[in-house]
Amino acid sequence: MAVITEASLRAMHKTGIPNPFLLEKGDKITPAAADFLKGRGIQVKSFEEQQQQPSTNQTAGAVQEIPLGVSNRHVHLSPADVEKLFGAGHQLTPMRDLSQPGQFACQETVTIVGPKGSIHGVRILGPARGATQVEISRTDGFTLGVHAPVRMSGDIEGTPGLVLVTAKGTVVLDKGVIVAKRHVHMSPADAEQFQVKDGDTLILATQSDRPVIYPDVVVRVHPQFALDFHVDLDEGNAANLKTGDRVKVIGKNGQFYSG
Repeated sequence: MAVITEASLRAMHKTGIPNPFLLEKGDKITPAAADFLKGRGIQVKSFEEQQQQPSTNQTAGAVQEIPLGVSNRHVHLSPADVEKLFGAGHQLTPMRDLSQPGQFACQETVTIVGPKGSIHGVRILGPARGATQVEISRTDGFTLGVHAPVRMSGDIEGTPGLVLVTAKGTVVLDKGVIVAKRHVHMSPADAEQFQVKDGDTLILATQSDRPVIYPDVVVRVHPQFALDFHVDLDEGNAANLKTGDRVKVIGKNGQFYSG
């Protein structure tokens, strides 16, 4: 059961609020949150109610599936922070390729330190990028004492910071710690197949023994992306999922596909 508040809706606003906004069984919505949605022309419905209605937003036909990747905590470093943590001129060392072309897990790791605790051996993902970003789970946040918001990668304004430590250096971040919002990477060809565009949302259903429906998975489209649905470790464990599992596409933009 979840309590939907105006604050939680405002936090979702940057990545889009599905219309209709679906409530799972037992969910509660505050009057202010209901007014927030009404003022933006967004309907509020239950999943049960929505599933009973024929969809006007149907998929091309056969059930479509997307491979899934469970992301553990990790760090993206700017080139300047690579040098602060590993020395001048240091280049990140690829250890294994990731699902997205050109992305790799590095041999290098860091210790992340928050107000309440620290986590050692956090993997760095390469290559270096424009700004340093730390992606943790909600559970990690309790260990560190950091209340990171759910954000899309790269959206770090107003987020908390922490400290990165290696044997050779320290970086104090004043922002950049997020809990990654679940999302699907797609190439333009994939987007055409799934009949979506960048910024749309998909409704995805797991096929595990702890079935879960994700109602608002953000679609990210780029020529360099490969098809992959990303959840963090908390979400993966909650649904008994592992990397390589597949999820079913059962709707998009708040509308379930029919038949």
